[in-house]
This record gives sequence, structure tokens and C-alpha cells, in this order.
Amino acid sequence: MVQQLILWQLINSNFPLGAYNYSEGLEYLVESAGCPEIESFQDWLGLHLRYGSIRAEVSVMLRIVQAIAADDLTQLQYWNSWLNGTRETKELRQQSIQMGNSLLKLLGDLDENKRPQLGACREQIGKNCHYAIAFGIAIALWDIEPQQAVLGYLHSWLSNLVSAGVKMIPLGQTQGQRIIYQLQPLIIETAETLVTQKEMDLYACTWGLSLASMNHETQYTRLFRS
Repeated sequence: MVQQLILWQLINSNFPLGAYNYSEGLEYLVESAGCPEIESFQDWLGLHLRYGSIRAEVSVMLRIVQAIAADDLTQLQYWNSWLNGTRETKELRQQSIQMGNSLLKLLGDLDENKRPQLGACREQIGKNCHYAIAFGIAIALWDIEPQQAVLGYLHSWLSNLVSAGVKMIPLGQTQGQRIIYQLQPLIIETAETLVTQKEMDLYACTWGLSLASMNHETQYTRLFRS
């Protein structure tokens, strides 16, 4: 029961990680008429769940949980470097690292008893920790069930982007909630696939996201940092 409450706290929009600052390239797509309608926006989110970088993030997060359970902290550095290499743009890399570093600090502030373990993890990772790595550390140290963690991670990601879409497209709040509701079966399907995914099957198709992020870096007016 406590583990479930901790998970809800981690994925709550009020948890101060700064996720609301980011749109992951969506802002450029909206300006260039890439997502002008509700249906297009929902399709874009669905494509990300099926093929996007969020799948790789979740897979890495699960491997961090496994590495800590096996007391193999050297894997943290490996997967953190791997994520660093898969962030094709400066903004996407900065987003992931800012949120990861913020999460690690908050975890230590929440529970002083976890600080020695967090410190050992930080020593392996170095100065810059990606968000999926920090989330995996939290799941491992608080012994949260992995499949529930995956569902929470995906739902939090989806909610944040829908919130960005509500501000930009614009969508009504009810329409935004309807999108989240309609994509729930796909979240469940994605979670079930990723929990059993082998390392050799780890993939993502991110060229569209990368191009949107590259253009967002030089966008004349913008609300979001990425």
C-alpha cells in the first residue's frame, strides 16, 4: 500500500520536477500545422506510444530496477550514457537531465534513510542523471512493482503532453481528458510489451521528434523549453 502511494506521488503533476516546462517538440508541430486537430494530436500521441523514444526510456528504467536488485550499480553508468547518446538534440538532453537531477535530489529530501543508497547510485552515474535512470532508482529503492511503475511512467508522460496540447492547440479540458481516456488501452498494451521486452528488441523511431525539437530550438515565440 505504501509503495503504491509513493508511486502516485512520483507521477503526480504537482511533484516539482518542472515537467510542465516541456512539450517535446509539440510546440513546433502545432505552429507548423502538424497537429491542428484533436484527431491528429491523439494519433501523434499514439504513434509515440507504439514507436517513440518513450518506449526506450521505459525499457531503460526497468533495466535500472533489475541492476539495483542484482547489486550491479555499474549498469547505471552504462544506461545513463546510452540515454545520453540517444538524445539527438540539446533541448531533449537538457530536459531529461534536469528532471533526472531534480528527482534524485527530491528523493533524498523525502527520506534521509535512503540517502546512502542514493549517494552510491549517484557516484556511479556522475553529475548528470537522466530522468528514466532516476525514476528506476526510485522504483528499486522503494520496492515498487515494476509493471505498476511502467503504467505510472507512461500515464504521467501522456498527461504532461496532453496538458501542453490543451494550452497550445487549443483543446478544452474535457477533450484533453477524453484523449487520455481513449489512449488507456494502448498504455496497457505498451506496458505489457515493455515489461517482457528483451534488450535485443529495444528500439525507437524518433526522427520526427528530433526534427521537431531541432526546429523548436530556433522557434521565434514559444511557451516551452523543449
